[in-house]
Amino acid sequence: MSTPMNILQVLKDAPPAQPARPRPAVKRLLQGDGANLIVFTFSPGQSLPDHQAAHPIVVQCLSGSLDFGCDGEKVRLEPGTLIHLPDHVVHRVDCPADSEGEAVLLLSMLTGERHP
Repeated sequence: MSTPMNILQVLKDAPPAQPARPRPAVKRLLQGDGANLIVFTFSPGQSLPDHQAAHPIVVQCLSGSLDFGCDGEKVRLEPGTLIHLPDHVVHRVDCPADSEGEAVLLLSMLTGERHP
């Protein structure tokens, strides 16, 4: 009998940074019941400019530091900081150019969908 448990090694499975690009490297780790898990690896100076998600999201910084902007407010994301947003809220994520290294962000998109 197989277990319904999915075990992910997020930092190990994060994509390698691509510093020559303006946007972070991205990889979907899971498309599961209720949520999609997507990991981003940012190099200093990279960003995800203003955008919005079709579903509620939870973002958390797993390593390094990032700036998360929403509705005129900016929050420094560091390991242990978590932000929840409802769907269709415009936001952005920036890795400061003076960062000491890469930063890894985990996005949990709360789709509510069921997969057979």
